[in-house]
Amino acid sequence: MWHVYIIKCSDNSLYTGSTTDLIRRLKEHNSNKGGSYTRVRKPVELIYKESHPNRSKAQKREAHIKRWTRAEKLALIENDKKIPEELSKSKD
Repeated sequence: MWHVYIIKCSDNSLYTGSTTDLIRRLKEHNSNKGGSYTRVRKPVELIYKESHPNRSKAQKREAHIKRWTRAEKLALIENDKKIPEELSKSKD
């Protein structure tokens, strides 16, 4: 199972990624093993996740979410999924 996730960084920015092991990946983000973006913005906190059956679907969803604005991501996090889907249709 693959997971798409959004984490909130210490500077209040949002980072979107995908992984097969959320616990391991969060530990990496909070150590010096995470990506360069989160390395200087730790600690990070998991604020959203969704599961996908395979890598391809997870990475497509990750790429889709990364194109969204902060407001769209926050709406998704707040379970208002209709708003980001409607707003993102014009971007595809």
